[in-house]
Amino acid sequence: MVKQSIFGRMAQLAKANINSLLDQAEDPQKMLDQMVRDYTNNIAEAESAVAQTIGNLRMLQDDYNEDVKNAQDWGNKALAASRKADEYRAKGDIVDAEKFDNLAKVALQRQITSENEAKSAEPSIASQTEVVDKLKHGLDQMKGKLNELTSKRNELVARSKTAAAQSQVHDALKSIDIMDPTSEVGRFEEKIRREEAKVRGQQELAASSLDAQFNSLEDLGEQTEIEARLAALKSGGTPQALGAGNGSAARSTVDEADFDKL
Repeated sequence: MVKQSIFGRMAQLAKANINSLLDQAEDPQKMLDQMVRDYTNNIAEAESAVAQTIGNLRMLQDDYNEDVKNAQDWGNKALAASRKADEYRAKGDIVDAEKFDNLAKVALQRQITSENEAKSAEPSIASQTEVVDKLKHGLDQMKGKLNELTSKRNELVARSKTAAAQSQVHDALKSIDIMDPTSEVGRFEEKIRREEAKVRGQQELAASSLDAQFNSLEDLGEQTEIEARLAALKSGGTPQALGAGNGSAARSTVDEADFDKL
């Protein structure tokens, strides 16, 4: 059960889709680091289990080889005892002949026992050999995945650092992009434009106020001239002399008819 559990875990880890797991991870680098640690620990555990399984297989093989050797030895002893019995029988020594024949039978019985033990171990050896081969293959797959994970982790770290550097450069370039209205230079330029517009507004407002003052002066001058002419009229003077001066071609007096028309 322990071997099957370890083998099942090894097969599951060996078949894991690394890219799919990374796509689901919030922080792929941390996940890869954890996966590398988990794989390393699982490989160490698997290596221990595989080593134990291989050790058990080797013990079975040793016992099998010993049974085979014992069967051969007992076979040789049975043959030797049988030949010895034949020698005694040829000499007419029936007692010793029977004794060695009995020894040969005992040796043959033990040969059969050793052969049966060897045969009964063969299925277990074959099964254990298959398990060991699968475990070795699974262990190799795990080591391959570990190398893949390590390479992926290193690649990811390098890509992450490159992306961070590119982002930093992009931000730096963006901050000085005079064509980008969101850049620092663009915002500073916009601030200056607003200040310049404010100054133009102040200048326009000041000019408008100055024109109004001049208009007021002109209106005052006109009123002053009217008052002066009215005073001249009241004193018996002529408006032509006040408005056009000496040598004017205008009439010197205002006709009463014209005045009545007013």
